[in-house]
Amino acid sequence: MKEPYETREQPKRAFLVGIREKRGEEESLQELAGLADTLGLEIAAQETVYIRERHPKFGMGTGKAAELAEKAASLSADCLIFDGELSPSQQRNWETMTGIPAIDRQELIIQIFASRAKTREAELQVALAELSYSLPRLRHKYIDLARQRGGSYGSKGAGETRLETDRRLVEKRIFTLEQELAEVRKNRELQRKKRERRGIPSCALVGYTNAGKSSLLNAMTKADVLVEDKRFATLDTTTRQLELRKGRPLLLIDTVGFIRRLPHTLVDAFRSTLEEAAHADMLIHVLDASDPNLDRYFETTRSVLRELGADTLPMITALNKTDRLENPETLKSLRKRYSGGIPISAKDRTGLDELVLRMEESLFGEITRFRFPQDRHDLSGLLRRSGTVLSEQYEGAAIQVEARVETRIREMLREYVATAE
Repeated sequence: MKEPYETREQPKRAFLVGIREKRGEEESLQELAGLADTLGLEIAAQETVYIRERHPKFGMGTGKAAELAEKAASLSADCLIFDGELSPSQQRNWETMTGIPAIDRQELIIQIFASRAKTREAELQVALAELSYSLPRLRHKYIDLARQRGGSYGSKGAGETRLETDRRLVEKRIFTLEQELAEVRKNRELQRKKRERRGIPSCALVGYTNAGKSSLLNAMTKADVLVEDKRFATLDTTTRQLELRKGRPLLLIDTVGFIRRLPHTLVDAFRSTLEEAAHADMLIHVLDASDPNLDRYFETTRSVLRELGADTLPMITALNKTDRLENPETLKSLRKRYSGGIPISAKDRTGLDELVLRMEESLFGEITRFRFPQDRHDLSGLLRRSGTVLSEQYEGAAIQVEARVETRIREMLREYVATAE
């Protein structure tokens, strides 16, 4: 009788390498390991190398490079993943020495995007980023990491190409993709203008990848957006309508997550998607309150928003995943560091009422009571057009109106603001 044998493909083993110029320069390789896990890779080992100066051949000294190559062989690693950017020549040098693919942070993130792309627009954007990255690296060893996820990297639709493809064909394909994307962006712009004509305000959920933006969208609008505890679960923008109090509608937009050192090829390719945040009326910056690196992630998101020209929009900070905080003092410290931050848990649906109230105040202003003369119906009409009228009563020779209005309108009608008796 034949012995049974394992037919399921084993996960590829990755050896993670970080190159640092001084100790304590950046965080550990934890984030790189999380990215590798998203593609279903097994982490064989990880090592941080501290150098005095970068050498052009390997990014480090030849002796240290040979030492890492020996370690990779002893671990039976299928690939090397570097937490940084490798030049095309450095990639080739590492692959010649080790005999296995050498992948930098940029390529790893591109492959994650490729494995996550579902819509036509996302596939086009990822394919363009992949080809732009691969063009100077046509001799780079090919490894289909995304196969572990049922994959799509370099094997589906608009992105079907191999890194050995002739340069002329790659450039021709890039040109074709750019034309197709231009048409997609034109359609997106038309859809945005249609939304604007409806006069419904919009709010974009922004933040670091895996902060819980999609979970928050689901909790607030009963949407069914994919939620996973992994990086870049969402690549496409999703818009759902949220009914505020008094039946006032709001469009809530889930956006692609940001990440430290997002490859420029992806920033360029996904610009139309990222710019959804810049066209919103306000932003909710979702932070993972349980992540020890949330200060760094906060600054990363703000940096991307500045690049998109969206950093001047009204913004509310939502401290998500508070259900994971075991020490109450941690939350107190966070509220102090992020003044005005609202503690929420999309999972437990706590803090959402306070968040909605703050959104209403940001969009429509604070609740103010006005007292108009009875012959000034035009003023109460102004409130109906410019804000949300909550109540209206006739008292003697006056009209008492309670409304939520913007600061600008409140200042215009300052002389009619009713003082507390």
